[in-house]
Amino acid sequence: MRRYDLTFQRLLLLVLSLYLLIYSALEFHAVAWGSGIWLGLFSFKWFLAFCLFVLVCAVCLGGIVLWSWFPEKLGTLLVPFSKARNRLGVLRWLLVLIILIAPVYLLQYTPWGVVFDGRYLRILLVMLSTVLIGWLLTGKREEALSWPGVLIALLLISGVNNFAARLGNVTSHPFSLGWSEGNRLWDYSIMFGRSIYEYPADRSIPVFLDVGRQFANGIPFLIPGVTIWQERLWIGLVNIIPYLVLGWIAFKLPGRNLVPWLLAGIWAFIFVEQGPIHPPLLLSAIIVALAWRRPLWLAIPLIIGASYFAQVSRYTWLFAPGIWAVMLEFGGSTPQGERVSKEAWIRGVSVGLAGIFGGYVLPNILPPVLRWMAALGQGPEIAGGTGGLTLSSVPNALADQPLLWYRLFPNATYPPGILLALALAVVPLITVLIYLSATRHWVLNRWQKLAIVLPLLAFLVVGLIISVKIGGGGDLHNMDMFIIGLMFAGAIVWHNSDREWITQPDRLPLWMRIMLLLLVALPSYWPYINLKPSVIHEEDMNWVMTLADIPPTGPFPNTLPSEADTQTALGIIQRSVARASQTGEILFMDQRQLLTFGYGSGVPLVPEYDKKVLINQAMSDDARYFEGFYKDLEAQRFSLIITNPLHERIQTESDNFGEENNAWVKWVSTPVLCYYEPLRTLKKVTIQLLVPRQDISGCGQMLPLVERE
Repeated sequence: MRRYDLTFQRLLLLVLSLYLLIYSALEFHAVAWGSGIWLGLFSFKWFLAFCLFVLVCAVCLGGIVLWSWFPEKLGTLLVPFSKARNRLGVLRWLLVLIILIAPVYLLQYTPWGVVFDGRYLRILLVMLSTVLIGWLLTGKREEALSWPGVLIALLLISGVNNFAARLGNVTSHPFSLGWSEGNRLWDYSIMFGRSIYEYPADRSIPVFLDVGRQFANGIPFLIPGVTIWQERLWIGLVNIIPYLVLGWIAFKLPGRNLVPWLLAGIWAFIFVEQGPIHPPLLLSAIIVALAWRRPLWLAIPLIIGASYFAQVSRYTWLFAPGIWAVMLEFGGSTPQGERVSKEAWIRGVSVGLAGIFGGYVLPNILPPVLRWMAALGQGPEIAGGTGGLTLSSVPNALADQPLLWYRLFPNATYPPGILLALALAVVPLITVLIYLSATRHWVLNRWQKLAIVLPLLAFLVVGLIISVKIGGGGDLHNMDMFIIGLMFAGAIVWHNSDREWITQPDRLPLWMRIMLLLLVALPSYWPYINLKPSVIHEEDMNWVMTLADIPPTGPFPNTLPSEADTQTALGIIQRSVARASQTGEILFMDQRQLLTFGYGSGVPLVPEYDKKVLINQAMSDDARYFEGFYKDLEAQRFSLIITNPLHERIQTESDNFGEENNAWVKWVSTPVLCYYEPLRTLKKVTIQLLVPRQDISGCGQMLPLVERE
């Protein structure tokens, strides 16, 4: 039976390798073919490059055959190379660094990222990099490639890929990089940079964003004159550093275990980032990790603070910190047969109650107390509502917008669908956890299992429901509580098992080794596949278009407009704003970051009618909100409106965000385009300038409010 299994493993490896190498060669052929007319449609140098690539593929296949069927012969062949590696000294680590960085730099910061965009070529590049780095990291003097070396190499590659992907939007391009990215930059500026804007100092500026994200992403605005490049760099780092900090705190071991600790933190970073997770919830999770195993006099106030901060940032998070804390205290305790120790019960109940107090009770009592104290001192009134939410308001909040259940499955908005994408993200870890529990590497009693499984199921259900609300379902960010909870389960295993099973492949069946490889590889798959340069310079246009088969009219995929096109569009907007400001107010429905970073200086701020607020109210069919908006349109309050190009096309669920588009068309596009008409449509930067129409006599009959009466 063992021999049969070994033969099957060898054949499986051979088939998968053939599949990858053949399709990689086909993708390379697609690049090289059409480069000239020296031989067919090959140029001379690209024909040589293709032949060399095929030779490399043949060598790889030969190496796999030798490794599978004749390992002794391969080992003999590699002995001189292993000895040479062992003499490299510090140079070995320099080579590791180069192999880690070079592919990412090639794909994200040079035009080759557009040319070599085939997924099989990129997977092959990762495989070769893994083997090379794994070979360099293998410690035994005569061994060519070790299991720990391969696993660490793949983890480091995944970490670097995700790190680079998060910095892909760091650019000085003045216009929005996505549907709402520009207006989000404006949101971040208000807490610390409201002095930037021409707006009455005694009036608050409404922002459609939680306090936590305003604070986390708005810190650079404490520095006068911060640039858009610096702010985007900060946002990129905010999407990296808190993940690492969370992992390093959760996986911290006693004693000197520096390398395993660093690697565990990197894994936590790539795993949790699959959400992605908003900074306030990450900060709350970091505080929970800090509170774990700390004295109760410290842990309880930490959990209260984490829960309060989570609730004021997003109401769906109000119980998450307390539940995580209970998971860690119960699941992380040492079992006493089928009983949980008295200390674990005391700690678990204490931190659970602290979570309820901080997330549910405190938000309801704190604002009234602050207002009462302000009244006693005759100070200014404390801004804010009536406090926290009630339990009965949660179902109403979840039901205020349509639920699009089909987005759980593959769809135009999110091709894999929520369920498949979530399975790819978490099934490897869940499989590992179940295996370790079943084989007693991780010893749990029934109470501990319930303390881990039940909260995760609750987080899963809540996350799936929120994910299918209109406006969601485009990624896994609403599965945030579930994903962090799973990461904490992994941290419990890290602390409560011997960890030697990770580095000893003989103790693991083949399928478990595959799961471990997937556990460190899958989180970086989509970030890595999507690595591309943001800009293609003019001098590179011709050869990139030839090799990437891009038609003369373009456009380049996922690249920004040229600097000349950008400056032309910016000049048109600035001149139009200068003229229109002489006759009325200017509404930046979109592109508000132009005001934030000085591209539209001297223009009084109109904070109303941000596009994110409009789409949110449109998806809720909030007719009362739009009454004021339509009155301002009818009065033609604005002499110029800057927006994304508006249209009146109705879409279906087979279109990307079709339902959201239809709500936008109904409540925003159709009314706006009746009262206003395009002055200029700047297609290369996806901006439209609107001015008042002369004839608006029939517009009142086109408003959704009329239909509802």
